[in-house]
Amino acid sequence: MTRATEQRPSWGYHRLLGERLAHATAALDVQTGGGEVLAGVPTLPRTMVATESWPPNLARATAFDLVTSRHPAPVWWAEIARVLRPGGTCLAQHVGPASVWELVEFFLGPQPEAARHLRKVIWIVPGFTMESHLPRLRALDALIRAEGPFVAHSSRTLVEARRPGTP
Repeated sequence: MTRATEQRPSWGYHRLLGERLAHATAALDVQTGGGEVLAGVPTLPRTMVATESWPPNLARATAFDLVTSRHPAPVWWAEIARVLRPGGTCLAQHVGPASVWELVEFFLGPQPEAARHLRKVIWIVPGFTMESHLPRLRALDALIRAEGPFVAHSSRTLVEARRPGTP
């Protein structure tokens, strides 16, 4: 039985990523996670680098004409600017405000409007552990079994920025 599904944003980040990478000569994917998104791209540029917060990669990364990132947390704008060559592009998909807010409030109860800031999935419920939230997890399971899908909404923001100048 499928327990979670996700509707993708209309712009198709993976498709856009594939189109941009096919025309790049050197690209950097920031906070690439497990690499599954990059691994599904049909054509990579001659020079393709992916990072996942490993400090030695920070010093080596320079002169890229494309920097990409899907769901970065946090966004390292200064590093992106440092490694992007003049005329280069940054393409990123960010998690939008109040994503899966219904799930947050299910576990934590009603939250003040000011708390609806950007969140990364693993931090949606601060301090979440199976043990400490077992009663709410059981309640969520019972709700899904009784009423069907638990619907929570996500939002995404597409960012495409170009560094001024010519290569």
